[in-house]
Amino acid sequence: MNKKVAIIASNGGLFDAYKVFNIATAAAATDQEVSVFFTFEGLNLIHKEAYKHLIMPEGKEQLAEGFIKANVPSIPELVSMAKEMGINFIGCQMTMDVMGLEKENFVDGMEAGGAVTFLEFAKDADVTLTF
Repeated sequence: MNKKVAIIASNGGLFDAYKVFNIATAAAATDQEVSVFFTFEGLNLIHKEAYKHLIMPEGKEQLAEGFIKANVPSIPELVSMAKEMGINFIGCQMTMDVMGLEKENFVDGMEAGGAVTFLEFAKDADVTLTF
């Protein structure tokens, strides 16, 4: 039986996206089953428009060149990789309702669900992380 990794993404910045997708894709690459629950600002990481425009935090602009030199994939590339690897994306239905967002606002393949949907997966997870 494969190990399970449950990730809660509640922050929506560029570095948050790299943390979430780096851990998620690494886990999937090692044959672990991965579900990511995107809530509040974390929904930015899979929003059809927002995830393409995450900006480098102020004062960290010098790192942009380092990301390029290190051949670090862009967030859209990481989202695509994660989907191809079978990582399950769950968008928090409550947060979507509060923000007036629809499932269509997010990348294809996202499942809209509540905390119970995520908890069904997370209750048996070997690793649970929050970013």
